[in-house]
Amino acid sequence: MEKAILGIDIGGTGIKGGVLIKGHLEDIRSIPTPAHEDKEHILETIAIFIESYLDYDLAGIGVGIPGLVNVEEGIVLGLSNIPAFQHVELGKFLKERFAKPVFINNDANCFALGVHKFGVGRKFKNLIGITLGTGLGGGIVINGHLYSGVNSAAGEWCSVPYLGHNFEHYCSGKFFLNYYQSKPKSLAKKALAGDVYAQKAFDEFGHHLGELFKHILYTIAPEAIILGGSIRKTFPLFKGALYKNLSTFGYPTVLENFKILISELDETAIHGAVALVEIEEETVNS
Repeated sequence: MEKAILGIDIGGTGIKGGVLIKGHLEDIRSIPTPAHEDKEHILETIAIFIESYLDYDLAGIGVGIPGLVNVEEGIVLGLSNIPAFQHVELGKFLKERFAKPVFINNDANCFALGVHKFGVGRKFKNLIGITLGTGLGGGIVINGHLYSGVNSAAGEWCSVPYLGHNFEHYCSGKFFLNYYQSKPKSLAKKALAGDVYAQKAFDEFGHHLGELFKHILYTIAPEAIILGGSIRKTFPLFKGALYKNLSTFGYPTVLENFKILISELDETAIHGAVALVEIEEETVNS
C-alpha cells in the first residue's frame, strides 16, 4: 500500500482532513468541531475522526491549530474559539493513540508552508502567507523554511496596534461587519453590480491592508505575499486601493520584483499540515 500523510485542520466550527498520496491531496472530509464541549470530548472527537483514515498506511499526522502551539512538545497553549482547549498535550495524546509521528503548528503557519510547498509560492524562497477571513492570520517562510518563532507566534500581525485597535480589526471580516454591518461576500456582490457604497468598503479595506503590507515589507522584505482565506476571492475589488497605498512605500527598489499573489488552493491549511510531516521526513532522510 502506498504511504500517505494525513493532514488535519482544526477550526472553531469544523475539523477537516485529507491525505497526501504521491503528491496529491485526496479524500477531503470534515466534521463539526464540538467547540463548547470539555477537553476530553474534543480530544476523542479528533481521535475518532483520525481513525476514519486508518485504512491508509499513514507515515505521519500533521495538525494545524488556530492558536499558539509549543511546537517542540506538541502542546496547544490556547484557542480563543474553543474555550476548553487550553494547554492541551495534543501531540502526546495522538502519538500514544496512533503510534505515528505527529507534528502540530499554528494554522496560519501551515497556510504559508502549504502555499510554499504546493501552491503559487513554490518559486519563492522568502514569502509571507496572509489569511483574510473572519480573522487575520500570518505565516513566514524564510530561505525556504517555515519560521514559527517561540510558541508558533511569529507572524501574529493580527495583534499589532493600529488606529486605536489592531490590524485584525481593519484587515479581516471584522472590518466589514463593524463599519458596514455586512459580510464581505454580500458587499462584493453589490460592488460588482456597481454599488458605489459597497465599493467604498473595499477601497478602505485595501488601504488598511496596504498599511499592513508596508509594515511587513519594512520588517521582513519578502519576495511575495500570498493571500488566502475567503476574502481573497474579492481581491479585484480592493487591489487598486492596496497598490495605491503601497506606492508610498519608502524603498521603491524593494517593490521592483515584489509580488502579491492569490492562493489557488482551497485546502491550503491541510496542505500545510501535511507539509509539517513531509519536511520532517526530508530532514531525517537527508
